[in-house]
Amino acid sequence: MVSVANSTDPGRLVLGIESSCDESAAAVVAGGREVLSSVVASQVKDHAPFGGVVPELASRRHLENMAPVVSAALAEAGVTLEEISGVAVTQGPGLIGALLVGLNLAKALAWSRGLPIVGVSHLEGHLAALSLADEPPPHPFLALLVSGGHTSLFLVSGPGEQQELGCTKDDAAGEAFDKVAKLYGLGYPGGVIIDRMAASGDPTVIQLPRPRLHDGTLDFSFSGLKSAVVRFREANQGRDYRIEDLCAGFQEAVVEVLVKKTLAAAAQHGVGHLALAGGVAANQRLRAALAQAANQAGLGVTLPPVELCTDNAAMIAAAGCHHLRAGRRLPLTADAISRLPKGGALPPDA
Repeated sequence: MVSVANSTDPGRLVLGIESSCDESAAAVVAGGREVLSSVVASQVKDHAPFGGVVPELASRRHLENMAPVVSAALAEAGVTLEEISGVAVTQGPGLIGALLVGLNLAKALAWSRGLPIVGVSHLEGHLAALSLADEPPPHPFLALLVSGGHTSLFLVSGPGEQQELGCTKDDAAGEAFDKVAKLYGLGYPGGVIIDRMAASGDPTVIQLPRPRLHDGTLDFSFSGLKSAVVRFREANQGRDYRIEDLCAGFQEAVVEVLVKKTLAAAAQHGVGHLALAGGVAANQRLRAALAQAANQAGLGVTLPPVELCTDNAAMIAAAGCHHLRAGRRLPLTADAISRLPKGGALPPDA
């Protein structure tokens, strides 16, 4: 049991709310470390027929799901809204309509109970999820944050203190997974399906490019890799090849770039510990490759539990706890922010 501060501490019991994309989520976290509840209502079945997230549909589902999800999170934690000491909500980035549902619900709850409220960057939330692991990474550490919308490298010096070292210049890694899966009609979500199919494939049979691997930067690009898969498919129409080999070859190209860039960043900044975050952090090949590379380089590595990789509200509550204790507050007039400036942090006056 994690001890928490007295009742005047705004980070004692934080209600987190997340609705940036297609997951309606709420959680209660004590003291920034102990997850008392985490409830997620998935929309995968709603969006699967379209091969990706439909923004308007996502917003409508959030309207239906968010209030019941918050009630379930409070019930699972065994607390009432009167016992909550602060509210943290994802303010951005994400789908603007989806963000507004969670943000307005959080404002209403905070206003009705006179609670302090703080807006949290979705990216910072993924980094804060690492603090909820059984053995959190020691500061400073180098975090590879990979998701459907983001692929970035962060130097994390302390709670809420992160510096973006590199990011994708076009498609994120998770987005590339989904687009390749959609191209071959494999289903949605594409990353999970490709990861599963690649396990029985041979990554050496179909060789694909490693974009920006040797460009001397810590940035990423995956649109060219996606285009290479499109060209391969067109050039091999009617030819016999295993889709499992294609999945393995594609996944290996993505993983090699991610791992080598991460090690390069750690070497450049003299960091001795690596961490993986974001939805794609659940990818089994990426987890294995990063762990092996870290071991060979004599570096520590933190791989969070799979349930903390995908979008959830516990990570938002954990990040919000530090901001609440630092005295930051979100004005009730604040708006959602669909795109964050470079660095992944909310503007100081947001």
